[in-house]
Amino acid sequence: MKILAISDTHLKEGEIPPTFRGLLDECDIIVHAGDFTSTECYNTFAATGKLKAVHGNSDDSELKQLLPERLVFETEGVKIGIVHEGSLSIMDTTALRYLALEMGVDVLIFGHIHRPLIEKSDVILICPGSPTKPRQSDPSVVLIDIKDGKILPRIVEVEGKTCGSIDFSRDLENER
Repeated sequence: MKILAISDTHLKEGEIPPTFRGLLDECDIIVHAGDFTSTECYNTFAATGKLKAVHGNSDDSELKQLLPERLVFETEGVKIGIVHEGSLSIMDTTALRYLALEMGVDVLIFGHIHRPLIEKSDVILICPGSPTKPRQSDPSVVLIDIKDGKILPRIVEVEGKTCGSIDFSRDLENER
């Protein structure tokens, strides 16, 4: 089972950037952890027939009525939860871990921070970052392979606009 985890696309139109379009075709399930921004963007992902999604804080009112705030589903014997904003801190994942335990899931996929994260403890916390508007990171998604009950997530950088602070930091490095 191949799952593409994505979040915070913030696309106003329904056109998925070619930088990660190919990944949609390669996966069995697409998990979007909110902030499509527009109904057109949501409809494009939904047209694949593979989408599991929640709404985010920047989604339009139509999407907030259409999509849940939280979603739990099971595949290959693994319970996966999706939320957009699971914690106020980008450094402390304690609240996210407790949310995963409260939801009764093995994996919690969340968004909002626009920065990729994979943290493994008694649950697996995954933030795919953002493929279009990253913060403190390069554009990214997360691919999750589930084989024989093993959950194998990995961050995949995609082409696109990098966060300005990362560009600035790299420019400083290159000047040395």
